Amino acid sequence: MNATFTWDTESKLEGLTEVWQPREGLATPPEEEGGAKTDVDKLKDRLVLFSANSSPSCMELANRIAERLGVELGKTEVYQDSSGETRIQIQESVRGKDVYVIQTISPDVNRCLMELCVMAYGCVTAGARSVCGVLPYLPYSRQSKMRKRGSIVCQLMASLMCSAGLTHLITMDLHQKEIQGFFNIPVDNLRASPFLLQYIKEEIPDYSNAVIVAKSPASAKRAQSLAERLRVCIAVIHGDAETDLLDGRHSPPTVRTSGGLPQVPFCIPKEKRPIAVVGDVVGRVAIIVDDIIDDAVGFVAAAEILRERGAGPIIAMATHAILSADAPRILQESAISQVVVTNTIPHSSQKLQCCKIKTVDVSLILSEAVWRIHCGESISYLFHNIGADD
Repeated sequence: MNATFTWDTESKLEGLTEVWQPREGLATPPEEEGGAKTDVDKLKDRLVLFSANSSPSCMELANRIAERLGVELGKTEVYQDSSGETRIQIQESVRGKDVYVIQTISPDVNRCLMELCVMAYGCVTAGARSVCGVLPYLPYSRQSKMRKRGSIVCQLMASLMCSAGLTHLITMDLHQKEIQGFFNIPVDNLRASPFLLQYIKEEIPDYSNAVIVAKSPASAKRAQSLAERLRVCIAVIHGDAETDLLDGRHSPPTVRTSGGLPQVPFCIPKEKRPIAVVGDVVGRVAIIVDDIIDDAVGFVAAAEILRERGAGPIIAMATHAILSADAPRILQESAISQVVVTNTIPHSSQKLQCCKIKTVDVSLILSEAVWRIHCGESISYLFHNIGADD
C-alpha cells in the first residue's frame, strides 16, 4: 500500500538537546499520486512506537523519531526491581499492530540489551503482528571474529534478539557488514555518511583543501569512500602505532612430543615498521574518520602524528560516540579541534566535559526507514549512491 506522507524536515523538535541538522535539508521522499489522507491515518493507527529505555537521555532519539513520524510514543514502563531484574509494563494494546522498539545504548550495555529483548518478547506475547527493533548502534559488534579461545559474542547477541521475537532490525553503520549474516531476520544497515558529508560541506570552511585520514589501514576503505565523494585527497597512517591482535590458541606446544609426522611450520611474525603517513597533510584540514570512537586513544595518537607532520586543524569524525572512561577529557586536552559524531548513542553528559563534540542528527533517516517498512515499501531509496565501502 502506497500512501502520501508529509515529512517535517524543519521541525524544531522542542525540548530536545540541540543537534546539528542540514540547512538545505537532505533529499525527502518523492511525492506520489493517489492515496487519501485516511489511508495515512489507518497506517498510523497500526503503528506503535516504543522506547525500550525510560531514561531521558536514551528516550531523546525515540522522541525525535516519533515527532518526525507524527505519532506519540507508546505508553510503557521499563525499570529494574530491587533484585536487579528488568521488568516492563506495556500500558496499551498492541494486538495485531506493527511495533517498533527503539533502543539506544547507555554505558550499561547488558541492561540495554535485556530491556530490548524483554520488550520485544512482551510485545509478541501481547499479540503484536510484528516487532521491529530500531537499534542504531549494535553492541558487541566488535566481537564478530574469533580471537584466541574467545567466542563470537555478536552472533550470540543476534540469536538472543531473534529468539526474543524480533522480526526485523534497523541499525546503522555496522562495524562489519557481514554481521547481518548472524541474524535469521531481515537487517537494514543504514548509513550515516550522507549526514556527515553534508556537515563537512556546510560547516567546514574550505573543505575542498581538506584531507581524509585513515588512522589505520583497516579504516582506509571508509576514508577513501568519503574522499571520493568530497573530491579531496586521502592519507593513511600505518606503522608501529597499529595494534595487531593475535589470532590462534598458542597450541600445540612449540616442542614436538610425538614422532613420525613432520612439524607444521610456524608463521613468520610481523615486523613493526616506523610510523609513516602516506599522503600529503601539510597545511591541510585533516579529518580523521572511523565508525566508532570509544576510548579516543587511537584518534588522539593519530592527531599528534598529523600535527607533527604539519597538518592544519584536525577534526575527528565517527558515527557512534561511545566515549567511554576518560575519553571526553582526553579529547578536550588533545590537538583535535572538533569531534563530529551522530546521536546514535546518547552522549549529553560527555558533551558537558568536552566542548569540542558536535552532534549530527540522524533521526530523519531512521524515521524514514520505519515509515517505509511499515508501508511495505522498498527502502532502496535510502541507499541511493551508497557503495559497499560506505
